[in-house]
Amino acid sequence: MKEKILEAIHLTKEFTGAEKELRALGEVSFSIAREEFVCVVGPSGCGKSTLLRLLGGLLRPTAGEVLFEGRALAGPSPRIGFMFQLPNLMPWRSVERNIRLPLELDGTPEAEARAAVKDLVKLVGLTGFEGSLPRELSGGMAQRVALARALAHDPEVLLLDEPFGALDAMTRDRMGAELMRIARDRRKTVVMVTHSIPEAILMADRVLALTSRPGRLRLDLAVGLPRPRREEMTYTKKFGAMAERIRAAIGEAV
Repeated sequence: MKEKILEAIHLTKEFTGAEKELRALGEVSFSIAREEFVCVVGPSGCGKSTLLRLLGGLLRPTAGEVLFEGRALAGPSPRIGFMFQLPNLMPWRSVERNIRLPLELDGTPEAEARAAVKDLVKLVGLTGFEGSLPRELSGGMAQRVALARALAHDPEVLLLDEPFGALDAMTRDRMGAELMRIARDRRKTVVMVTHSIPEAILMADRVLALTSRPGRLRLDLAVGLPRPRREEMTYTKKFGAMAERIRAAIGEAV
């Protein structure tokens, strides 16, 4: 068993509004090993995105804590990359300059930043599009830019919040395969939120299933399918049985 890199310990998150208090997560605990690929599924509104933001230090828990490499996470870290549902690219900046933005903000020397961006452009398959603006890109290409930007600091952990949800099925499958390749080649720890149970099983080493709000961990399922993963696996009895276990744990459609 590889060492733990990320731990959620009795995580609870409540949001207080003008009229009422909303409990998004309740007492969620689990650990993630280095280089593990974990997917989080659950009903809409169960706190999946909230959980991801807590793991990335973008939100503070109401109770409990997040440990990163054994230490309490007090806020965002360059060693934890984050990719949101939408690419959120700056429309006036080219592909290259969108990817370079985190490095510019950190004051990375020009030559070092240029070399890093060149490597990332190649990694995500955008060679030849370095000078293109976001309006000239397809949805899948825009998400590749967002992925490269999330990898700019070469983080240990990559957190992804439904990164392919807005893409068509073929592009989504292609991007999923690319993400698995990058995670393997760069030896990244990945936590990805998805609404798709088949996508979660196909990509992950483990699937965490949350209940309806307040989200609680109902199932922690080791997938155990051999890698590399192929689409044909979705038609096997083992795959179908795992999907049924997850659906039963969630208790409703996702």
